Amino acid sequence: MLDNETKQRINSARQILVGKVPDPKAQVEQITTALIYKFMDDMDRENEDLGGKASFFTGALKKFSWGKMMSRANSGEQRWDLYTRALVEFSKAKHVPELFRTIFKGAFLPYRDPETLNLFLKEIAGFSYGNSENLGNAFEYLLSILGSQGDAGQFRTPRHIIDFIVEVVNPGKSDKILDPACGTAGFLISAYKHIQRINASNYDEKKYKPVFTIKDPEAVYGETPKVSGLSPDDRKKLTGNVVGYDISPDMVRLSLVNMYLHGFPTPEIFEYDTLTYEDRWGDNFDVILANPPFMTPKGGIRPHSRFQVKAKRAEVLFVDYIAEHLTINGKAGIIVPEGIIFQSSNAYKALRKMLVEDNYLWAVVSLPAGVFQPYSGVKTSILFLDKQAAKKSDEIIFVKVENDGFDLGAQRRQIDKNDLPEAYNILKNFLKGGEFVELKQNRLVNRVKKKEIAENGEYNLTGDRYREAVDYSRVKWPMVKLGDVCEFIRGPFGGSLKKEIFKKDGFLVYEQYHAINNDFSFGRYFIDKNKFDEMKRFEVKSGDLLMSCSGTMGKIAIVPDNFKKGIVNQALLKLTPKDNINNIYLKMLLISDAVQSNSIQNEAGAGIKNVASVKILKKIQIPIPPLEVQREIVAELESYQKVIDGARQVVENWKPRIKIDPDWEMVKLGDVCEKIMDGTHFSPNNSVVGEKLYITAKNIKEAGIDLSNITYISQKDHQKIYKRCPLIFGDVLYIKDGATAGIATINTIKEDFSLLSSVAVLRGTKDKLNNLFLCFYLNSPKGKERMLSNIGGVAITRLTLTKINKATIPLPPLKTQKQIVAEIEKEQKSIEEVKKLIEIHEQKIKDRIAEVWGE
Repeated sequence: MLDNETKQRINSARQILVGKVPDPKAQVEQITTALIYKFMDDMDRENEDLGGKASFFTGALKKFSWGKMMSRANSGEQRWDLYTRALVEFSKAKHVPELFRTIFKGAFLPYRDPETLNLFLKEIAGFSYGNSENLGNAFEYLLSILGSQGDAGQFRTPRHIIDFIVEVVNPGKSDKILDPACGTAGFLISAYKHIQRINASNYDEKKYKPVFTIKDPEAVYGETPKVSGLSPDDRKKLTGNVVGYDISPDMVRLSLVNMYLHGFPTPEIFEYDTLTYEDRWGDNFDVILANPPFMTPKGGIRPHSRFQVKAKRAEVLFVDYIAEHLTINGKAGIIVPEGIIFQSSNAYKALRKMLVEDNYLWAVVSLPAGVFQPYSGVKTSILFLDKQAAKKSDEIIFVKVENDGFDLGAQRRQIDKNDLPEAYNILKNFLKGGEFVELKQNRLVNRVKKKEIAENGEYNLTGDRYREAVDYSRVKWPMVKLGDVCEFIRGPFGGSLKKEIFKKDGFLVYEQYHAINNDFSFGRYFIDKNKFDEMKRFEVKSGDLLMSCSGTMGKIAIVPDNFKKGIVNQALLKLTPKDNINNIYLKMLLISDAVQSNSIQNEAGAGIKNVASVKILKKIQIPIPPLEVQREIVAELESYQKVIDGARQVVENWKPRIKIDPDWEMVKLGDVCEKIMDGTHFSPNNSVVGEKLYITAKNIKEAGIDLSNITYISQKDHQKIYKRCPLIFGDVLYIKDGATAGIATINTIKEDFSLLSSVAVLRGTKDKLNNLFLCFYLNSPKGKERMLSNIGGVAITRLTLTKINKATIPLPPLKTQKQIVAEIEKEQKSIEEVKKLIEIHEQKIKDRIAEVWGE
């Protein structure tokens, strides 16, 4: 476990560097090379204390020993000179083991500041090689600082996800283990620690608690067993059996250090392009663990000819490589992007067919979108391969993880909801004793016959697609198929809607817009009235349901009584309810999670290809009470909706209103603000994954800062911007574009951030202007009107700093300003209560619909 003193020392070293080395990756590299330098000297001192000789700092390197470099006799310049020369000499010294020469290859000091180096090396001097266990965890903490492992789609894998995969795959002490895209060796270290734990003398399978379930952010890998059950020969064999490849020399260097500090004297980490090199194609492994790069370079990968699946996509080739390089009893756990799961191009289908038909795949675990936040919102799944287990069953198990113990926002804060432990138990029970055992139906799990997966040739691995065996035993009403209660018509395709059929004065053509926005007043396309008869079966009538069935799937609107005559196009499905079902009740069922998540959308929320075809939708089962009961349910839901609609009108219409006293002085903002400035005109490098908030116009809302769609930039770019425009708690932000003007204080953010130039910063002079009064006034109708007019009263579309400085506001006494702020804050509290009323009634609607489904 990482102790606080070591963690603080690492943080201190980073803080010393940040002014000269703002990039987190560069900080990690500087700390890494300094630590290894220090540890080489520690090992020499230890050998000498035991009566041996120094093995590193001998001959030409003797003058670079840590003690001589840190001697007080050296000036800062002399120490800087020794250190920089040492980095170069270490990589060339033949008597230094190859591992260390590789670590120092290309190492350099990116700044010339002796004082910074002095402070930095004093922190490094506090580390000692004597506690290797603590050093391993310390280095893993250091690596956690890395947000992205490069610009090739290699996002750092969260530790608990790595440990979950390792626990499920369960590598053994005799297994040969590979990560073909190892990054900083996270999977390899986790596997090594797992093997140590399950081979400890006190290991008890019944009491064993998987490390990913431990809610301790400092327990990076969990405790090392007190008494290891591994013999010296076991450990020697194990450290030689753990292998990693990576295309990046920087990642190789970090992996080597990480492995070394975790007890691997000569780590088997190689700079190797897994997809294009053939040197190691003949090497097979018992266990392969990986989170391969998701990004494919422009033009695609150019692999050699030995892959079974012909492809140019990196994710396809990596999964193919892993499957083909498993031994006869081989197992694997692979994180993959959603394209692998359901993309319909030939390469993806061929890969999925191989995994299913050739008995590799036994389980698919769907992870929630957001696991890789803040670096990427990409939706991922885990493929579990086991060549022996897959042969024993004609089924594949699908497990859906909705929560992984952290919220899915940019901050990834720890929460109580965590499906991983239950998912782990489901998977282990499925393989218990090497036999496939029966599982109770569970909201997380779905078992599907391989024959069903292969049925249409798509080999789709979306678990919810096959979720038909829903338990309807608690539903009070008869279950009927959708095809028995309504008629389906899909809009005409292709050749039916030729250009010559459209006329400006014809009948309306309804499209996705109408279903998605529930708006029937607008039309882009019209068909010739003379051609309408041949399109009669596609005609829209009052009460019909229109469902979007391509792109944005499953959005539904009911055609109102005052609709315009017209037809649906190919992006819509028209559902006409029969006499035994109320159309509003039907819509309620179709938009419920029970239908949407199981039959219309995949886990990522995107439409499954062809899911809205008549054949599939007709099979959906829904509960049908008597018509009178349907009407009662609809009336109840509509009463809730009326409350929601009324409350929303209150929320939307409320504005801070300030009654202006004509005796108040009118002043220019420039005269009562101590700061008026805009954000930066510098464009940050958005291709570099960052760790600092970057606020743009899209985040400025009247209620405050919206963090739901926030951008992160690098520390280096943040420093450049923040230096230009430093912010403090309580500043007022103002969007300068008049078309989208919005104002908010920054009192909801507790960390430093930077701004885009489209946002202006206003800071009232303390003894003249209260910032909240300024914010409320500028958000009031009168304030916006005044700000969005120039001095002559003519509307403008953009506020320059000059115009903001000249804009006038009323200035009551400071005491009066505070009284106005207090009154408006009271009103705000009332509005918050109205918002809670909306939440309560939205939940009532969900609960009533769930009751209909028997939940």
